[in-house]
Amino acid sequence: MSKRDYYEILGVSKGASESEIKKAYRKKAIEFHPDKNPGDKVAEEKFKEAAEAYEILSDGDKRAKYDQYGHAAFDGAGGFGGHHMNMDDIFSQFGDIFGSAFGGGFGGFGGGGGQRRAKGSNLRIKVKLTLEEIAAGVEKKVKVKRKVQAQGVSYKTCSTCNGSGQVVKIANTILGRMQTASPCPTCGGLGEMIDKKPAGADAQGMILEEDTVSIKIPAGVVDGMQLKVSGKGNDAPGNGIPGDLIVAIEEVEHPTLKREGENLHFDLYISYPEAILGASKEIDTVTGKVRIKLDEGIQSGKILRLKGKGIPSLNSYGSGDMLVHINVWTPKNLSKEQKKFFEENLENPNFSPNPEKSEKSFFEKVKDMFS
Repeated sequence: MSKRDYYEILGVSKGASESEIKKAYRKKAIEFHPDKNPGDKVAEEKFKEAAEAYEILSDGDKRAKYDQYGHAAFDGAGGFGGHHMNMDDIFSQFGDIFGSAFGGGFGGFGGGGGQRRAKGSNLRIKVKLTLEEIAAGVEKKVKVKRKVQAQGVSYKTCSTCNGSGQVVKIANTILGRMQTASPCPTCGGLGEMIDKKPAGADAQGMILEEDTVSIKIPAGVVDGMQLKVSGKGNDAPGNGIPGDLIVAIEEVEHPTLKREGENLHFDLYISYPEAILGASKEIDTVTGKVRIKLDEGIQSGKILRLKGKGIPSLNSYGSGDMLVHINVWTPKNLSKEQKKFFEENLENPNFSPNPEKSEKSFFEKVKDMFS
């Protein structure tokens, strides 16, 4: 089942401002909040769906990528990223947006504060891809050093908050006695503290371990794009939520092909005899070598279009094209006999430039190339 458009989920236009998006999300989040819809699974899914849409559209960079590539910019072909947010993710990231709608903020699933689950920090890596890998899609196995909970770590109830995750303060004001609740400063709102930890573990009971992560990268990604592998970042203490692995794509320059969006460009240099007599040439593409036929009398500057030999589109079906630019190579060193041949043919009408009306100018060719 395909995902719904993020703008449609929040009920805003593609040109909506940041404040309009925030206002729309707050309205949807309050409408489908679990405290207002206890036990309603449909409302819970809509609540998560709205949070996922807001996570993307409230971030300028993510929104720009979504506008250009749609869901494929984040989900990829193998469950990449996915933004399958759980309730703890939503409340930890966007809890303050509800203001006092439900009695003042949230600390976890179900509202009303209380214990919260910590989330581990994200890890970031770069993955280098060749044009061939980008065209086909690829699965990469990378080694990352992650913080994981050490074996033998045990926890005890926080003595400051007695496991509630909150401390309550009462103050006398002009309006009377006011009670406020805030996350426990001792345990950070977790409700528990480390009791025992093995040697070598840090203050949070974590150790560094090398892990091999398999990353399925869809065809058509672009340089600079970031993809997310959920749960493959650093672990969090206690019963926390692991962070994510953020994968930045780095495109390796190809020795003969130049990429322009989904299209590829290739400069093919041919000799005068080949241009005059015609030739069969083997050239590189991202899917292997292909042989093309050059007609007799082919002109320098002609562009041959190989349909579908470019890069697959991330956001739709089909692939771009490969544009072969013909360049007739002028020899710089000729023998006396060779020079004599051309001298004798300087006035020959067959060698005089005589472009036909069907021959397009350079600017017309460029225009056609980008149309």
